[in-house]
Amino acid sequence: MIWLKSGVLTLLILLSGCATQTSALLHEAPDTLPRRVELSGVPFFPQERYQCGPATLAMALQNSGVAIEPNALVEEVYVPKLEGSLQVEMLAAGRRNGAFTITIPTNLESLLTEVASGNPVVVLQNLGLSWIPRWHYALVVGYDLDQSEIILRSGTTLRLVMSLSTFEHTWERSGYWGMVALPPGQLPKTAQEAPSVAALIAFENGGSAKLARIAYRAALQRWPDNLQLMIGSGNTAAAEGDYLAAANAFQRATKHYPENVPAYNNLAMMLGKLGRYGEARIVAEKAVALGGPWHDAAMETLRSIEAVQH
Repeated sequence: MIWLKSGVLTLLILLSGCATQTSALLHEAPDTLPRRVELSGVPFFPQERYQCGPATLAMALQNSGVAIEPNALVEEVYVPKLEGSLQVEMLAAGRRNGAFTITIPTNLESLLTEVASGNPVVVLQNLGLSWIPRWHYALVVGYDLDQSEIILRSGTTLRLVMSLSTFEHTWERSGYWGMVALPPGQLPKTAQEAPSVAALIAFENGGSAKLARIAYRAALQRWPDNLQLMIGSGNTAAAEGDYLAAANAFQRATKHYPENVPAYNNLAMMLGKLGRYGEARIVAEKAVALGGPWHDAAMETLRSIEAVQH
C-alpha cells in the first residue's frame, strides 16, 4: 500500500527511541514462548502500489486454506480515495471468503505467541511519522528473540527482517492492530472470551451457517457456559435445517440461563418444527410468562403453535 523510501526509514530508526514492550519481552520472555520461529511455508504475493491490503489478506487467507489471490480481494477491501484498505474491511472480507478472522490482543507477546502457534498475523504499521503517516499492511511470519528481530512478508519482499524495537514503533501507531485468519473450528492461541464471541457473531452474519456452526462448536469447547455461543450454535443448526441439534442447543441454554426469554422462545420454535407441539406450547408459555422486551415475540410464537394444534 505504501512504499517507504530509504531516507524515511533511516529517519524512523533514528527517532525510534525506547520500545517498552520489546524491552520487557526481551528482558523476561515467557518460558512457553520459543526463542525463534519462522513460518517459512506461508504463501507470498508481492503487492502492487497502494494495494498491500489485498496482498496481505490473500497471504493470510491462503495460509488458512482459502484459495484466493489478491486481485479477487481488491474490490472487497481497497478504497481508492484512501489509496489503501480499512481494518474493518480486512476482517469482513476474510469472513466473507470463509475464514474466521479476529483481532489479537494489542501487545507484542500476543503477536509472537500467535506466530509461535503457527498463525501468521496481519499487522497495520505506520512506516512514516505520526504527522506524515505511511500506512502499510504486512504479515508477521517469524521472529528471533536472541537477535531481537521480527520477520515479515512485506511489500515486494518475501522475507523482510526488522528489529523488534523498530517494528514496535511502526506498529504502535496503529494502536497495535493485528488480526489472524483461521479455518473455522480453530481459535487463536491468545483468544479471549468476549472478543471471540463478538467475532463469531460477525462470522455468522458475514459467512455461511455451515462454517459458523463449526466455529461455534469449537468455541463452546473452550467456553461451554457462554449464552451467546449456545444461542449461536442453535441458530446455525436451525439455519441448516438440523432442528433437533438446534433444540438441544436452546434447551441447554434454558438450563444454564432459566430467565432468558430468547432461549425459551427459540426452543419452542424448534420443538414446533419437530412436531412436538405439546412440549413447544409449554416452553412458549414459559417465555411469555417471563415477559420483558421479548414478550411480543414470545406471544407470537405461542399463537403460531396454538394455531397448528387447532
